[in-house]
Amino acid sequence: MQAKNYQLNYCLMNLKVRLALLNFIEFAVWGAYLTCMGNYLGSAGLGDKISWFYAIQGIVSIFMPTIMGIIADKYIQPQRLLGLCHLLAGGFMLCCWYMGMSAGFGNELPNKGLFIALYTMSVAFYMPTLALANTTAFTILKDNGMDTVKDFPPIRVLGTVGFIATMWFVNCAVLQDGSFSFTLGENAYKFQYTYMQFFVSGFLSILLFLYTFTLPACKIVPKESSSLMETFGLSAFKLFKQKKMALFFIFSAMLGMSLQVTNGYAGPFITSFKGSADAAVASSFAANNATLLTSISQISEALCILMIPFFLKRFGIKGVMLMSMFAWVFRFGFFGLGNPAMPGVILFILSCIVYGVAFDFFNVSGAMFVDQECSPSVKASAQGLFMLMTNGLGATIGTLAAGEIVNHFCTWENGYLVGSWQTCWFIFAGFALAVGVAFAFIFDAKEGKTK
Repeated sequence: MQAKNYQLNYCLMNLKVRLALLNFIEFAVWGAYLTCMGNYLGSAGLGDKISWFYAIQGIVSIFMPTIMGIIADKYIQPQRLLGLCHLLAGGFMLCCWYMGMSAGFGNELPNKGLFIALYTMSVAFYMPTLALANTTAFTILKDNGMDTVKDFPPIRVLGTVGFIATMWFVNCAVLQDGSFSFTLGENAYKFQYTYMQFFVSGFLSILLFLYTFTLPACKIVPKESSSLMETFGLSAFKLFKQKKMALFFIFSAMLGMSLQVTNGYAGPFITSFKGSADAAVASSFAANNATLLTSISQISEALCILMIPFFLKRFGIKGVMLMSMFAWVFRFGFFGLGNPAMPGVILFILSCIVYGVAFDFFNVSGAMFVDQECSPSVKASAQGLFMLMTNGLGATIGTLAAGEIVNHFCTWENGYLVGSWQTCWFIFAGFALAVGVAFAFIFDAKEGKTK
């Protein structure tokens, strides 16, 4: 009996490790380019389109996850569809890499429209995999008698580790004259500045496609037929009839406008100091390792998730969401006040640390608020609406608006996006402050429970 229990525990542990590796690669695909893509786009002649490259993620998030979710529910096993999506996403991303390589290092892309189209197709097939990876993990855990509440969080944390790992890799990896190496010093051929970041992402997507064939099958469970409104999650829009929920979703969209700003522009901003006339600033560690520096944000994000239960218990859900909103003020403000040399770099580090509070405290506590306030019949749809308002509508509008502001105050010169960055960051901080103050006075989390 003891040997049998040992064997069972070993099998379950082995399964958890395999799912952890799935999450590691899933987010490593994203981390390879998400925070450093702007630097390459500037050298490729697409610097004024950075905001669109991030807005595209929000646009496709509005409909692609739902479509793929329906397919996974009815026609294709989730782990198989996850693999197919990664095959397509990786293939299109490798096409982006090939276009950049063909144009040559430091040269503008000859066909910018095709490059944008290929990137759009890659992102369109990648974004649904975030939900499909969760569905696959939940299904496999349940099929093997495990508790998703207890067993999934450690598995999901490996996703953040994977994201950070590829951030570090592209920050340090160099391919020059056919020779591959790693460096923390100044080198224009680092992957974080070149098309090679797309190769890393595409390669990992193809690798994950192959890896899904090693996972246990996730059986398709027949579901009761539902209306078109319920299938696409549109039934949750009736929540807008209730004041508290309408205000919550509106503020969710307003807060979502801040989500992708630093992903898109923190890298080009920090790297721009390499063009400074001050040698100490230009040669500083931070200016030459922007991707490595901003990875502190992801480390903070992973740690802040663990703090949420304590803060919720002590300050309540409105208090926690307010902390998130004002954390965005500090996130942007510290960037506006700091610089890569000592002691200014301390403010950059503080900006990255506070990002964990800014991102997690609203996204996680907001999802919990929706779960507590909505009736079981619309909980799933309401969660989808929450994601649509924050990561879809809000992030798209905010990223495009931020792009217009940056393009107005900054221009690309000698490969660096330079200009009145401080003005840009203070505008973003002012917006976040206005949202936080309005939320504090207008929103009342204690109003009657949603029916």
